[in-house]
Amino acid sequence: MSPWILSKNLACIESLLQIPNSVSVQKKKWHSAFVTIYCSRALLSIYKKSVTKNPSIEIPLSSSYTVINVKPEIESFQIDQTSLVELLKEKNLAQLQQLGGIDGVVSALKTGAEQGISSDDEEVAARREAFGSNTYTKPPSRGFLSYVWEALQDLTIVILMVCAALSLGFGMKVHGAKEGWIDGVSIIIAIFLVIAVSAVSNFRQNRQFDKLSKVSNNIQIDVLRGGRRQKISIFEILVGDVICLKIGDQVPADGLFLEGHSLQIDESSMTGESDHVEINRGQNPFLFSGTKVVDGYGRMVVTSVGMNTTWGQMMSQLSRDSNEQTPLQARLNKLTSSIGKVGLAVAFIVLVVLFVRYFTGTTKDENGNQEFIGGKTKFDDILNSSVEFIAAAVTIVVVAIPEGLPLAVTLTLAYSMKRMMADKAMVRKLSACETMGSATTICTDKTGTLTMNQMKVTKFWLGKESTEQLGAYSSVAPYVIELFREGIALNTTGSVYRPSFGMEYEITGSPTEKAILSWAVEDLNMDMEEITRKCSILHVEAFNSQKKRSGVLLKRKIDGSVQVHWKGAAEMILAMCSSYYDASGIIKDLDDNQKSEFQQIIQGMAASSLRCIAFAHNRVQTQEVQDSDAPKSLKEEGLVLLGLVGIKDPCRPGVKRAVEDCQYAGVNVKMITGDNVFTAKAIATECGILRPGQDTKEAVIEGEKFRNYTEEERMEKVDKICVMARSSPFDKLLMVQCLKRKGHVVGVTGDGTNDAPALKEADIGLSMGIQGTEVAKESSDIVILDDNFASVATVLKWGRCVYNNIQKFIQFQLTVNVAALVINFVAAVSAGKVPLTAVQLLWVNLIMDTLGALALATERPTKELMDKPPVGRTAPLITNIMWRNLLPQALYQISVLLILQFKGKSIFGVDEKVKDTLIFNTFVLCQVFLINHLRSIRKTGDNHFFSINHLRSNSH
Repeated sequence: MSPWILSKNLACIESLLQIPNSVSVQKKKWHSAFVTIYCSRALLSIYKKSVTKNPSIEIPLSSSYTVINVKPEIESFQIDQTSLVELLKEKNLAQLQQLGGIDGVVSALKTGAEQGISSDDEEVAARREAFGSNTYTKPPSRGFLSYVWEALQDLTIVILMVCAALSLGFGMKVHGAKEGWIDGVSIIIAIFLVIAVSAVSNFRQNRQFDKLSKVSNNIQIDVLRGGRRQKISIFEILVGDVICLKIGDQVPADGLFLEGHSLQIDESSMTGESDHVEINRGQNPFLFSGTKVVDGYGRMVVTSVGMNTTWGQMMSQLSRDSNEQTPLQARLNKLTSSIGKVGLAVAFIVLVVLFVRYFTGTTKDENGNQEFIGGKTKFDDILNSSVEFIAAAVTIVVVAIPEGLPLAVTLTLAYSMKRMMADKAMVRKLSACETMGSATTICTDKTGTLTMNQMKVTKFWLGKESTEQLGAYSSVAPYVIELFREGIALNTTGSVYRPSFGMEYEITGSPTEKAILSWAVEDLNMDMEEITRKCSILHVEAFNSQKKRSGVLLKRKIDGSVQVHWKGAAEMILAMCSSYYDASGIIKDLDDNQKSEFQQIIQGMAASSLRCIAFAHNRVQTQEVQDSDAPKSLKEEGLVLLGLVGIKDPCRPGVKRAVEDCQYAGVNVKMITGDNVFTAKAIATECGILRPGQDTKEAVIEGEKFRNYTEEERMEKVDKICVMARSSPFDKLLMVQCLKRKGHVVGVTGDGTNDAPALKEADIGLSMGIQGTEVAKESSDIVILDDNFASVATVLKWGRCVYNNIQKFIQFQLTVNVAALVINFVAAVSAGKVPLTAVQLLWVNLIMDTLGALALATERPTKELMDKPPVGRTAPLITNIMWRNLLPQALYQISVLLILQFKGKSIFGVDEKVKDTLIFNTFVLCQVFLINHLRSIRKTGDNHFFSINHLRSNSH
């Protein structure tokens, strides 16, 4: 084969391998595949031709050859991470200009403002390797040994360890090494088990908090990848990603502002400044991770993630304190301390009495001889007796301190948190578990909580004509339809994406936006991309819950005309209009009579549980826009009403039953909504908040009217209000404050950024996990993961269960402690010895504190819990019913044990040791029956002690 032919073929192959930089990643892959196939076939063809011409030819291996790599390497980025971090940290506009401005940074990061990065796995991996992932390095969690050390520092444990050391030393001295070690070692083993249970419980609770923290931090973010808007986890965000931001979002990484309108950021988490910062391309395009969007919307390109962000560096220095003490735990610690002081006082009295009896010669030994005889008794005997007296006093202290109470609360709260997670409620603050059990009023949103948040346009009015069958728009003037398309496509925070022709549209945005966009695409044949190309947006007024409307000022490229479009609550938009379009496209005047007719149409739709949205439009003189380069407000009067749409949002199945359950449990349910009065009444009646035929004069009110009441009027009427319509976030906050002043324990549901003040003010803030903004979630105590009011009712049931379980354990623990304390005190004073030793009581306490707490703490909620009225804010922890149950039980046990103490030997014909064993076994059996008895705290009929029938009925 001629070298010239081979060199020509290789030259041809080399030219094929040269791939232009402008070619996309997908095309580079196709090019590589083609080159590989071509090279293989070309070399094979050359070999075959050579062999055909001369079969004996052998192609020798060349000592020098060229390896051709046909796999294209991923191009390196034209900017490094250090430059990007410095750019954002210093807010350096000069450096940004040197890099070619925002567009230059976008180009250097190999991304696109409209397309974002590619979803290709290789590119994702390359970006993660070059710039890191969006995760933070946190300080290591506390180890198990730290919890052991914490348990060892407990005062009770210290006292027990001293007692164990004394018992071990003097026991071996008095009884010898063979038997003397038993009591001391038994106490040490008991201490070890108490410490182990406490440390394991706290360690597991800490781990559970860590898991919950991971779930709550896993926020879903809207990004553009390959031109497609999609939701991904905050942890998957990469440098170069284009993020879509809206009101209530948390900025997930550091980056630069690409485009948007009226974007304002709360940077207080970073700077401590409460003033909101306006973001724009010219003066301040810098966005920082951890800050919150408080107004407007926009898009940003990510420049730093994870530990390279300022927020990441701050978070790495912080560790979550999971040792939060709830109000109930604080009350129990106070109770434990008080009982401990009583125990110390009793122990001191017993010690004095024992020493007096001993030194006055009253006490006798096993043989009936006087133990102390002045001048004759040996010092060792006096010392041994003193040690026994001190051990008896310590025993009383040990039995008096109910050290199981904090453990029972910890177990109950930890168990309920885990079970509530399975029931679609994520607890962010431990105290909310117990507080929810005391709730007397719940203020709930309508949309998404009582309703399914699956909205669909079901009615359309153009002028005074209703189009019942959607899609039948042939009689409507094309110009009016085009105005609708324009107003919907450009005055929205949602988006429409179609992967390719013939495939279904992917529509994103809030439920209301999605419903309107779906209707426009399917029934008005709206092409969002085409409309966006034809117009340029001059100014946007984003939707907010105060004005309940949004507007856009736009300029048509074809003729340069400037138009303003408004969309919002029907009565708000109607008030801004002076004329309207009919179906034929003719503009007609809108006088007071005509407005009344439109208001009746709106009320009719609202009475059918429809959310009514109006569209309005007007042309703006070009001169008005030119006079103001950056218009700060849009035209709000003299508009032309385009039409009305009715959006149906059906009630959630089961919500009526959940509302009825709450009302039956004595909890008032109030609905606070931004919708008009008629829609609010219809939904409230459907959900059971209002009864059919109920007088709504005082039960239903508008937010503005409530706001304008005097303080005295609000306090007088707030209990009677069931529904507040057309309310602002301030009205919701005002209602919560009024209810709390009247002594109510208030739970509030919310999903928007503006709900944050009410969620913080409430005793229990309940945010929505699906539609809730990050600001709302951070302000809440519990996140309802499925946005369903039925889950709120479940949380209420769990709250009552926690409170009820803790009350059961308190009653159990106090009954045992009172009985043991009295029997030992009486026996010590009368006979000079305690029948229940420190070791015995320690082991009984150990069983009670662990198994007893576990049995009572893990009781599941029952229907009976919802039959009781709410506990309220000021109810005592130990109720009269509990005292009535506790005292007879304690007296019963004391009576039985005292009979055995004084008459046991004669009744059963046994000696002293067997009698003490009999007392101990009787005491333990009493507690076994007691714990079954106490699984139900009833008002009547539960003082039949340990009847077998009662035990059987409760051992389900």
